[in-house]
Amino acid sequence: MELFKTISELRQALNADKHNGLTIGFVPTMGALHQGHLSLVNRAGSENDRVVVSIFVNPTQFNDPNDLRNYPRRLDSDLALLADSPCDYVFAPAVEEIYPEPDNRKFDFGALELVMEGQFRPGHFNGVAQVVSKLFDVVKPDKAYFGLKDFQQYSIIKNMCSMLNLPIGIVACDIVREADGLAMSSRNMLLTPEHRTIAPLIYKSLQIALEEAGHFTPEEVKKHVKDRINLSGLLRVEYFEIVDELTLEAVSSWDQKGSKVGCIAVFAGKVRLIDNIIFAK
Repeated sequence: MELFKTISELRQALNADKHNGLTIGFVPTMGALHQGHLSLVNRAGSENDRVVVSIFVNPTQFNDPNDLRNYPRRLDSDLALLADSPCDYVFAPAVEEIYPEPDNRKFDFGALELVMEGQFRPGHFNGVAQVVSKLFDVVKPDKAYFGLKDFQQYSIIKNMCSMLNLPIGIVACDIVREADGLAMSSRNMLLTPEHRTIAPLIYKSLQIALEEAGHFTPEEVKKHVKDRINLSGLLRVEYFEIVDELTLEAVSSWDQKGSKVGCIAVFAGKVRLIDNIIFAK
């Protein structure tokens, strides 16, 4: 496994690989890696000749300066975790390497960016599109791998690739969970012991929502989930929406065609956690 900190060095290695006909799989991350990230790396390793993992905390996707400042950074332990994985190249650039000058591009994702995360984190997805498009331009992967915990982000990235005519396969990978059901996240390490103990209630509430779907309307299910979590006294729901899988538009009836996704954001103290669950068609 090789570590690169500059675009030129990584491109040199990748150009040689591509010249030899090797396929490239790419896993973009913000570091603080866990088994969920490793599942993406393993999937990429099973489908490509070379695997690139980027570790970069992207400042343009944070609308809260405190969130950016507190985001966990631990490159040494990340590299140790990747050492036994199929990862071939780690790209860990400085901010100045990715943004030698301000990126003023504005992406228009329409309704996809106006709901849920977009509503509560204005500018977030524009920052995501900025950095992912830059990383795609550097790596030029055949396939890129994203976890479905960030379901809306996955939808935005697919849309961006279509918008920019990028010939990259965007591969969705299932959510990886702790033994108690909590979705794995780099933010979990910021939870207090008390909040970590109660946090699995998020997924338990989503599972109950699945059972309720045949007996209550989407609006009623949404209310039940919010009430169940908020009554814990330690967790606060920022949003819970049941949306169409493709358009992310709110669903008013279970009879509407297509799969539906229940997407949630919850504050555990100052730590913001997201999760989702797929309702059957």
